This record gives sequence, C-alpha cells and structure tokens, in this order.
Amino acid sequence: MSETQAGATVEVLSARDVPLGGPRAMTVRRTLPQRDRSLIGAWCFADHYGPDNVADSGGMDVAPHPHIGLQTVSWLFSGEIEHRDSLGTFAYVRPGELNLMTGGHGISHSEVSTERTTMLHGVQLWVALPERHRDSAPDFRHYVPEPVALGGGEARVFLGSLAGDTSPVPTFTPLLGAELHIAPGATVTLAIDPAYEHGLLVDSGDVDMAGTRLRPAELGYLGPGGDTLTLTNHADTPARTVLLGGPPFGERIIMWWNFIGRTQEDIEQARSDWMTGTRFGEVKGYDGEALPAPELPHVPLKARGNVR
Repeated sequence: MSETQAGATVEVLSARDVPLGGPRAMTVRRTLPQRDRSLIGAWCFADHYGPDNVADSGGMDVAPHPHIGLQTVSWLFSGEIEHRDSLGTFAYVRPGELNLMTGGHGISHSEVSTERTTMLHGVQLWVALPERHRDSAPDFRHYVPEPVALGGGEARVFLGSLAGDTSPVPTFTPLLGAELHIAPGATVTLAIDPAYEHGLLVDSGDVDMAGTRLRPAELGYLGPGGDTLTLTNHADTPARTVLLGGPPFGERIIMWWNFIGRTQEDIEQARSDWMTGTRFGEVKGYDGEALPAPELPHVPLKARGNVR
C-alpha cells in the first residue's frame, strides 16, 4: 500500500495465474476477487489474459456453461471471439467493442476464438447483480464506444460516464468501465464520482495511480472520497489500462463456479438445474459437449463481500 498526497490509500492487488478448464485450456491472470477484497463497486471478477499467440496456446475454447446472478463483460485488446448463448445470440467479441451478457435467472453460453485470431488479448469481467435484480431475465447487449480525447491520452467508455462521455448500456447498479490509453510520459487527471470506489488494471505501461506505482497485471484500488484521479505513465511506450468503478456494493454474495447467489441453496439448485438440463436453455452451434459442473465442496460455501 502507499499513501497518496491527499492522504488516500491505494491498495495494490497482484494477479495470480489460473488455468481455465476445457479441452483447450488457457491460463489467465486473476486480480479479482482477492482474499482481502471481493468487490470494487459491483465488479466482482476480473481475468486478464494475453497477448497469447494462438498458434502456441491453442486460443480460447470454452464450452457451453451456465451463469446466474451476474453479468459478464467481455472486452478485447486484440483477437476475436465467437459468442453463442441460449437466447439464440450469435455475436463476435472484437477489440474496442463491448459484449455484455446478463445471466439473471439463468443463461448459458460458449466462447471460442476464431480462425482469424493470431494474438488473443483482453479481459473478462463479471458484475454482481443486486438482490432485487439477481433473478432478472437473461439479456445480451453490444456497444461500440467512440474514443474520447483526454489530453495526453484517450478513453473508451463502455459502461457509465467518464470524461464527458456516457455509455447508453443500462446497468443494475451505477458502474464505470473504460479502457484508458496514456501517452509515454503523460499525466492525465480525470474527474470521478466521489461516491465511487475505483480499480485500475494495468495492461501495459508503468503507471502511477494517485501517486502509487502500478506495473502490468497489477490492479490498484482507491476507495470513495476523491473527485479527481491522476494517472501518470512513466514508461517510454504507451500505457493501456482498464478503469472500473461503482459505489460500494453493500451486499454479501456467494460465488461458486459460474454462479452468484446469496445462500448455499441458491448454488445447489443452480448446479442441479444445469446437470439435469433445465433452466439454462441450449447453446446451438457449438461443436462439442457442454461443461459439466464440478462437485460441490464438502464444507459450507462462505458468503463474502466488502461489508465491514
């Protein structure tokens, strides 16, 4: 941790390598959740992967699998992923384009990198749905934000508002999600909502977040209270980061496999429904079998959150 000039504390969260399952496994860098920080706003999960040469790694091939109680946010820096879901959606995930899928009561989908992909590089993010909306109908949204000049950089705002730009994509809690580019040696100061907590995931560059140095694959956390955020890129090459934000979530959640619930029974029922072929529909067009659910642990699942 490091004290900023204003007296705020930036927590530095380091990534851990996690192998994804499936016939063509790939390794991702997971920065959220952590033992000491489960959420940033309603953001509850952040995987960062690549750049991976798919000729060596095999690319991404995630067979149909289910979700409840959350939204998935897919954002690429390079490559292309084919998305299919049980709503009948067929869409591509491409660099600079938001794909947001709402699991709600239940949805299933597959993700496969395309033959056009040579380098696969991006982030996969999850948003926890609040109690009053976690059983919502499943949904899918696609949005292509325009770049916004920052003076020393640019932003692509895919959720929420920043730098005078607002995403039209609706969310169930206030959120911020934006890709930020910072020129070599440049400093950018952003007006932010003081009610929000913020997380900055560094993909490339050597970036100070409010005076605390972050290096690639690290996630800096800044709590609510300030109305500006200053970022400096000390590298002699451009920095790329993803800025996440939202007001503290204020609820405890149980996250297991691809499910977010509030009780052990929520998770057990979702697992049973997936294994018996009910509730989650069918993903058509995927070449292969769906992923089976892992066995539940023999100890009770624990709720977690940032509620103190």
